[in-house]
Amino acid sequence: MSKASRLFYQTRQRRPRINRAEGPYMWDVDGNRYLDAVCGAMVSNIGHSHPKVLAGMQAQMEKATFAYRLHFENDAAETLAHRLADLAPGDLERVFFVSGGSEAVESCIKMARQYALATDQAQRYKIISRFPSYHGSTLGALGLTGYAPMTAPFAPMMQEQPKIETPRAYLHRDGRSEEELGLYYANMLEDEILRQGPETVLAFIMEPVGGASTGALVAPDNYYGCIREICDQYGILLIYDEVMTGGGRTGHYFAADHWGIKPDLISVSKGLAAGYAPLGAMLAPDRLVEPVLDAGGFIHGFTYAGNPIACAAGNAVLDVLEEEKLYENARSGGALLKASLQELADRHPIVGDVRGKGMLLAMELVADRDTMEPLPPAAMAAARLMDIAYEKGLILYWRRTRGGARGDHIMVCPPLNLRSNSFSEILEPLDESLTQLEQELASHKGAA
Repeated sequence: MSKASRLFYQTRQRRPRINRAEGPYMWDVDGNRYLDAVCGAMVSNIGHSHPKVLAGMQAQMEKATFAYRLHFENDAAETLAHRLADLAPGDLERVFFVSGGSEAVESCIKMARQYALATDQAQRYKIISRFPSYHGSTLGALGLTGYAPMTAPFAPMMQEQPKIETPRAYLHRDGRSEEELGLYYANMLEDEILRQGPETVLAFIMEPVGGASTGALVAPDNYYGCIREICDQYGILLIYDEVMTGGGRTGHYFAADHWGIKPDLISVSKGLAAGYAPLGAMLAPDRLVEPVLDAGGFIHGFTYAGNPIACAAGNAVLDVLEEEKLYENARSGGALLKASLQELADRHPIVGDVRGKGMLLAMELVADRDTMEPLPPAAMAAARLMDIAYEKGLILYWRRTRGGARGDHIMVCPPLNLRSNSFSEILEPLDESLTQLEQELASHKGAA
């Protein structure tokens, strides 16, 4: 380990120093190779050091590295905005660039509020979200987030927003069909709207496929259309947080397209520039944007909005996704990987559920598969599994499944250009890591 670091993040944990990265692999300064099976934090969707992206960024650097939006437009941002609008569902014709996911979510909620003010609906200010969920770390986004360890310390400082339950249909053992469960969870939104007073509710925000807070949770198919209908019935804006799902990870550029849903606003970030530069965006329709501009302008913005280098990276990433047919690989390869993870689960009783869509996948760890009883929180099972796998050269990502206090899952979200003939490089060390974790937990239980 190198000398003491002057950096600090969430904990004191140290990791090896990175030397280089290429494709799905990363090497530390000691020459150890790791397979990045989660793209960092579900970011590096096309892997590392892709020559087409590096060339696109280099070409932009040779022209201009920064142009502030009050002074200049730039070709890279204009081109990327047109391409995103073409990919977006429904009438989302306008793009507002930011630097990351939290900023993208903040932009959506501020746009929604300013639209309400511009259209004489000042009484609308509440944004219903779900629990568990994650929408960002800024105070506005935290007010929407349903993940207690992240939100509780800041509760006195933020505007807490109403929550409904995230549709965890996989936990139900009562014989109801998927369709019945979809209606059951969707009706929670209408109940909450009526409880809050429909005239005060501005929007509903949801992740179409859950991220790290729920472990790639997918709702019953009919849930999505029901939610859209309820929002329409009460004049409420539907915001899709596609910070993680956008960029092709689930098999379409936007996950909304799996269900034919047309949100009123979308936030996107991680896969947009795929880790090559900080970049995010809000997508909005003219019907929201124009009233806000007519009322005096959008009161919001960030210094690096539409940065030409970041947008050049975004354009090159889009080129790679399209030219290498990575949406198709995310769908077909993701289905094969999910099936292989299920085969692992069948051999390891500690795995209670395998879920996700495309290459956004997760495995939930449990004490009892029949009852889905979580493992003891003190065991830190998912964190330990991640460390075991890391020692074997496999990079995973863990979080708590049930609101942050209980439950464990690991994410398995490789680059979209990882082909099925390389899946064994994930599955074999993961199999070994699950076996080691089960042995360790059994040993601790026996010692107790």
